[in-house]
Amino acid sequence: MTSSSAVFSALAPYGWDETWAKEFAPHDAEGLLAGRVVRVDRGQCDVVTAGGPLRADTAFVTPHDPMRVVCTGDWVAVEPGGNPRYVRACLPRRTAFVRSTSSKRSEGQILAANVDHAVVAVSLAVELDLGRIERFLALAWESGAQPVVVLTKADLVPDQVTLAHLVQDVETTAPGVPVLTVSAHAGDGLDVLVALVGSGTSVLLGQSGAGKSTLANALLGEDVMDVRAARDVDGKGRHTTTTRNLLALPGGGVLIDTPGLRGVGLYDAETGVGQVFAEIEELAEGCRFSDCEHESEPGCAVRSAVEAGELPVRRLESYRKLMRENQWIVAKTDARLRAEMKKDWKKRGAEGKAAMEAKRGRWR
Repeated sequence: MTSSSAVFSALAPYGWDETWAKEFAPHDAEGLLAGRVVRVDRGQCDVVTAGGPLRADTAFVTPHDPMRVVCTGDWVAVEPGGNPRYVRACLPRRTAFVRSTSSKRSEGQILAANVDHAVVAVSLAVELDLGRIERFLALAWESGAQPVVVLTKADLVPDQVTLAHLVQDVETTAPGVPVLTVSAHAGDGLDVLVALVGSGTSVLLGQSGAGKSTLANALLGEDVMDVRAARDVDGKGRHTTTTRNLLALPGGGVLIDTPGLRGVGLYDAETGVGQVFAEIEELAEGCRFSDCEHESEPGCAVRSAVEAGELPVRRLESYRKLMRENQWIVAKTDARLRAEMKKDWKKRGAEGKAAMEAKRGRWR
């Protein structure tokens, strides 16, 4: 059995600490090996352990619930030998980055586990999609990680006034979130990012063409990730990263690189949405009704702020959209909430019908 000091020495660069050791103690007593999952594909995973990297089968810990499958970033207990070798247990996660799947079964998909920083890469080579940034940030906040927005390819915006305006737009979209500008090719801004991700585990997120692989290579100090050119027409690229890979950074910290995400569906992320739109949540406390939806209710402090020019219309529309989407995905998995929503829809429909009848009466 590997000594505890050897385990700490080997696994500390991957995030092992006293708390994980305590969680793992029962498995250690059974003679199992501690390790962190660095890659998962087709029911198997690559695990880094004190004795070196190994390949293990996840069949014993892959339940029907997709939220509990082994994923990159998990700490696991692995058999010391065997062919095939199996993962026997997965330690409780501290955080988990989850999005909804594209299936009609309302399932969540875990992209990364035990993450401290969620780095959202956004390319400055194309027009900013503030709504998509808000969507990424909602999932990041909900995961329990600290979001960071990194505006990549800053060298393609040579005019500093224009660059400052773009940064300001993102800062307004991301209250309470650090916003960094980086040029991986020129090396500008990397020192700040390296310092930020130098402790804990960071997951790198963004669309294809956002420059994630180039950024990952810059942080790693070597060309580990494949890089391909983005299309000039829309700045999008092919998936250069096809799996989620966990890598130890040379200056400290751990990085999980992910494939470009075309779809970023919310999955029970009401708290995260609230944090992204903190100013709207604060304004809502002044609404006359506690269940105000900021549509046409009297005494709505949020709409008053819009009318006064204190809150951009785009922010309110984005907030409504994400809240509706989140409510719908939750309702699809919650029968009680689904029934309440249908009741509310019928009530609103009846009110609308009554209002139309009243108007017709006045027209006659």
